Amino acid sequence: MASRPLPSTGPSSTWTAKQNKMFENSLAIYNKETPDHWHNIAKAVGGRTVEEIKIQYEILLYDVTLIEADKVPHPTCWNSEAATENDGELMS
Repeated sequence: MASRPLPSTGPSSTWTAKQNKMFENSLAIYNKETPDHWHNIAKAVGGRTVEEIKIQYEILLYDVTLIEADKVPHPTCWNSEAATENDGELMS
């Protein structure tokens, strides 16, 4: 996958954790074959336009590309030593 610049974002580009979670959940519910795919996601998230949803999706794709290319460091709480000390359970 070729890297591409991220879309420009404005003041309304800050997403709350709740909006992000609703966005991710909605992507799972409304797949691309769903009629009015982007409109349904925007409605589920609330307070976002279809264009903002599409930009957020492009940002998500970019983030996934970075993760798959191993360009994002793993959080320290995910290291194997921490998991071993807690009987394999990650700390919250």
